[in-house]
Amino acid sequence: MKEIILIKNGELALKGLNRSSFEDKMIKNIRRRLAPLGKVSFFKCQSTVTVYPENEDFDFEEAVARVGKVFGIAAYSRAAVAPKEFEEIKRICLAYFAESIYGYKTFKVEAKRSDKRFPLKSPEISREIGAVMLENYPFLKVDVHHPDLTITVEIRDKEAYIRGNQLKGAGGMPVGTSGKGAVLMSGGIDSPVAAYMMARRGLELCAVHFAAPPYTSELAENKVKMLTEKVAEYAGRVELYIVPFTKIQETIRDACPEEYFTVIMRRLMMEIAGVIAQKHGARALITGESLGQVASQTLRALACTDEAAAYPVLRPLIGMDKNDIVDIARKIDTFETSILPYEDCCTVFTPRHPNTKPELEQVKHAQAQVDWQQMIQTALEDTTVEVIG
Repeated sequence: MKEIILIKNGELALKGLNRSSFEDKMIKNIRRRLAPLGKVSFFKCQSTVTVYPENEDFDFEEAVARVGKVFGIAAYSRAAVAPKEFEEIKRICLAYFAESIYGYKTFKVEAKRSDKRFPLKSPEISREIGAVMLENYPFLKVDVHHPDLTITVEIRDKEAYIRGNQLKGAGGMPVGTSGKGAVLMSGGIDSPVAAYMMARRGLELCAVHFAAPPYTSELAENKVKMLTEKVAEYAGRVELYIVPFTKIQETIRDACPEEYFTVIMRRLMMEIAGVIAQKHGARALITGESLGQVASQTLRALACTDEAAAYPVLRPLIGMDKNDIVDIARKIDTFETSILPYEDCCTVFTPRHPNTKPELEQVKHAQAQVDWQQMIQTALEDTTVEVIG
C-alpha cells in the first residue's frame, strides 16, 4: 500500500501573491528535515503539500514526528493512496485502518471531491464508506459531532487519498522567511523558549552563549548545546557561538560598582552579540527576558541594556509569567535540561543588592572606568562556533 504525508498550510494561505515563495521555503525546510530518512518529492495543490517518499524503507513514524516540528504547517497526516475506482477505495480504506481501528469507538466519514468528474458525489462517498466500515467493524458507532476517528476521503485529479485524524502542526511561519536573528542563549528556562518563539515567526537563528570558566563548567556548556539541539529540532540548523567571558566579568566585578554589575554585563553581552549578529547576517537580537522577573529586567534596566545594542532587541517573553514560559519549555522538551544544576555566567556573579532603577548616564559613567574594546576583541577572537542541527 502506497503511503504519503499530507500537509495543510497555516498562515501561508493569507500571503496573497507571496504565498508561493513562503510555501517553497517551507518545502525546503521539510526536505532538509527529512533528508536523513531518504529521498522525497513534493506536490503543491489547493493549500496542501503532498510528500511522496521514494524509498521503500522510508521511516514514516520518524518522518511524521519531524514534520510535526516544521513551522508553517497548520495540520498534517499520513494518508493511503488509492486509484480513482470506488471499489479499490473501499478496499484500501478497510486495509488502511485494519490495525488502528480497534482503538476507536465512534467515527464519521467525510469526503472531498475536487475532481467533479468522479461519478459519486461527496455525500454518497461518505455514506458508502461508512456502511463498509460498519459492516466490517460492527463495534463502531457513528458520531457526526464528536467522533473518535474522522475518516477523510479526498478525490483529487489523478488519485484518491484516504486519511484518519489530522495532527496539529507547529503553526507559525517557515523559518527563514522573516530574516535572521541572534539569540542570547543561557542555560536557563527562558532563552530556549524565546528562541523557539522567534523561529516560529520565521526567523533563522544563530545562538550566542557566554561561558565563564572556571566559574562555569564544561557540563554547563554541554547543557547549552543540548538546549540548542532541542531548539534546532524546530528552528533547523543553528550556529552556536561560545564566547569566553571570564576576563570581562572579573573586570566588571573589580572595577565597577557592584550595584551596576548586571546591567553593565548585559550591555557588554549586547555589544558582543551585535558583532556576531552582523557577521551572521542577523538583524535582531533575541533574549528571554520577562518584565520584572529579576532585577535586570525592570523597565529602566532594559532601557540601559538596549542603548548598547546595535540591533533591535526582541523579547517574545516580555509579558509572560513563569508558569506560561515553563509550559512552553515542557512542550518543546527543554525544561528538564534547563533545570540541570549547572550554573551559567549570569548567575555566578550575581550582586547582592542590584540597582533596579539604574540611570543610563550613571551606568555609562561606571562602565567608562575601563576600556573594554581590547577585552571584547580578545573574546571575539577566542570565540568558538559549532553548527547544530
